[in-house]
Amino acid sequence: MMAAMRVLLVAVLAVAAHVFVPASAADLPGFALWKSDELKQRDKALSGKVGDDHSARETLADYKSHRFRLLYRDADGFPEQHDNIVDVVMVQSGAGTLLLGGQMVNRRGGTNGEYMGTSIEGGERHPLGPGDIVHIPATVPHSFLVPRGGHITYVLVKFPPQ
Repeated sequence: MMAAMRVLLVAVLAVAAHVFVPASAADLPGFALWKSDELKQRDKALSGKVGDDHSARETLADYKSHRFRLLYRDADGFPEQHDNIVDVVMVQSGAGTLLLGGQMVNRRGGTNGEYMGTSIEGGERHPLGPGDIVHIPATVPHSFLVPRGGHITYVLVKFPPQ
């Protein structure tokens, strides 16, 4: 009887130890890690895919409630405004200026609260460079300006406001 109890105790401890062993990060649902070297490679690849709007983009992950994108711009972007989306921008390379606030000129669109325009009157200019992080609230017009011959690459996290 005592031997059976020892075997049972060892089995229970073994199962308990297995259950409480933390999973590796790769096994966690929703976990993602983009290393600096990988982002640099993706940045370089995007620089060769620039479209008529002077940008190239790639979705890194879409979690339904929020999304990670990598964007490369080699000229000014069109002004935009999102009524239902907050943008968080993390600059990876290059340099530019964030034009924030003011009034959007020739505002059009409106699909799902997304608008574009031709320019922004007023607003504040914020110089941006690698390592800078920006939080752009919903409903605020904004545009990324890029110096001639330059570029800016950034990770963009989009999520709904609370």
